[in-house]
Amino acid sequence: MEEVHSKERFDVYRAVTDKIVEAIEAGAGAFVMPWHQSRLGRPANAVSKAQYQGVNVIALWAEAMVCGYASHWWATYDQWQRLGAQVGRGQHGATVVFYRSLEAESEDEEEEKRPRLVARAFRVFNADQVRGWVAPEPVCMGEAATIEAAEAFVASTKANVRLGGEVACFRPLEDLILMPERERFIGTETSTATEAFYATLFHELVHWSGAPGRLNREFGQRFGDQTYAAEELIAELGAAFLCADYGVSNKPRRDHAAYLTHWLELLRADKRAIFTAAQKARQAITYLNSLVLSD
Repeated sequence: MEEVHSKERFDVYRAVTDKIVEAIEAGAGAFVMPWHQSRLGRPANAVSKAQYQGVNVIALWAEAMVCGYASHWWATYDQWQRLGAQVGRGQHGATVVFYRSLEAESEDEEEEKRPRLVARAFRVFNADQVRGWVAPEPVCMGEAATIEAAEAFVASTKANVRLGGEVACFRPLEDLILMPERERFIGTETSTATEAFYATLFHELVHWSGAPGRLNREFGQRFGDQTYAAEELIAELGAAFLCADYGVSNKPRRDHAAYLTHWLELLRADKRAIFTAAQKARQAITYLNSLVLSD
């Protein structure tokens, strides 16, 4: 895999964050965020077929959104050549980050050396940017199988989900997820009403995963504070990961548009904020999946 080199030190955190901010700003009018590209599925490497994880999922969805790519397959320049494909002339790669473990010296000679993770940037290109490669045929489950899988996943978490009320929310004090009745959800050209229901429920399940006794995240006290906005971003990303995994269309939610300004402020002020949010979203999905496996 080709690593990014430059005479000047390349700031991978700033590069990835700036691309995601660009995508957020591009879709702000219709509140179409990079994570609504989950309809493409999780980005995957064309050689290994392994799915990208964490912030790289968001970064590649952002690149696809800004550049109009319709494929979820990515690879480095050399990897495409190994597949017999050629990246088009003048094409620019997307930045992804991988972590390498380095041994850190301790000032205390008696203390063992501790591993230190260092971020390294690499360039990957989308399948839409190359010639001479045919993507594998996608596996389509069908709506009935998709909903059945989503329902089984929710049931396996054993979260307390109650239907009724005007809005979807997680109530930490009651450890309760409240959801409007299914018929209150409205479909679009790209998603059904049932998919909208499950995409929203996935969002609330990510909130639920962060409660005390589970992952114990800070929720914030009121709308507008940074912790509150960060938790909403974690839930948005986690729901998008689940939507991609279960083949559920993740349509924009207008009620989340109020967070847009706070998210942009958060990302601009802290170039590592999106990395942290994606990491915590990944932890939430890992936790929820562990409940399914233990069922």
